[in-house]
Amino acid sequence: MDQFKNRSFLKLLDYTPEEIGHLLDLAAELKAKKKAGIPHRLCEGKSVALIFEKTSTRTRCSFEVAAADLGMHPVYLDPKSSQIGKKESIADTARVLGRMFDGIEYRGYGQEIVEALAQYSGVPVFNGLTNEFHPTQILADFLTIREHFGRLKGVKLVYMGDARYNMGNSLMAGCAKMGLHFVACAPKKYFPDPALVETCEAVAAQTGATLEFIEDPAEAVKGADVIYTDVWVSMGEPDEVWAERIKDLLPYQVNEALMQKAGAQCRFMHCLPAFHDLGTEIGREIFEKYGLAALEVTDGVFESPQSIVFDEAENRMHTIKAVMAAALAPG
Repeated sequence: MDQFKNRSFLKLLDYTPEEIGHLLDLAAELKAKKKAGIPHRLCEGKSVALIFEKTSTRTRCSFEVAAADLGMHPVYLDPKSSQIGKKESIADTARVLGRMFDGIEYRGYGQEIVEALAQYSGVPVFNGLTNEFHPTQILADFLTIREHFGRLKGVKLVYMGDARYNMGNSLMAGCAKMGLHFVACAPKKYFPDPALVETCEAVAAQTGATLEFIEDPAEAVKGADVIYTDVWVSMGEPDEVWAERIKDLLPYQVNEALMQKAGAQCRFMHCLPAFHDLGTEIGREIFEKYGLAALEVTDGVFESPQSIVFDEAENRMHTIKAVMAAALAPG
């Protein structure tokens, strides 16, 4: 797998379907070894910088545990611990970190930041989330789908809600690459960027994937294998947008009636965190202000046997481990 050596992982559009398949195979292999208690310290003695301009539970834990399992030393830089883009340019930060670390993870804002880190650091850079793309999440999603359905090609995945940002973009790109049937279901103004749609449609023409954009939830979920959703207000967006999003997207809530329309074969996925009950501060604030006990997904769906969100969350670690091992392991 020499094609992965010292290579950054910035977005799925940079990788061929065969390469994405190889990463999923490696993730499955490393997952099996971890479950069996077989050591796999493939990157012994190396170090990775974890830059988090946006906080996270799953992404941080996944990178830290994956790095430790591979024999690496992770160094976490929280939003207050890094001068990136504030007192020091991205190019300068990249050139400093590239001399100290074997790899760099970045989770934050514009895609141009992670691209610049890769350009100037001289070491592999891993995208832990930008405004535009979230490629490590999609690898975890695809490993989970493959575990439950035995395949990726032809699986119908319906993304409900705001499809303009990193999750809608990345799922569309990933489905195009791997030959899935992708449906974005939302009001038209929440569809992905037309230029990115055009790029993904060109990919889909080569792989046999299907891309659809449908406003009617009942029509969109017919025969769906997976219904996927995400929070309606992304990290960094102002609280004022909640009223508009709730008004526009409440008809696209994933609830028991929608899952029933899809059929018993359908599984529910969510990249988490999810506002499915009143167990969060934001959830309680929304309930007090709007009288809603759940937002993008009801608690009944989230806790149902059709929900595979925690398989998906665990697989973040296994797929992130595969990405780092492929880029940094010697030999």
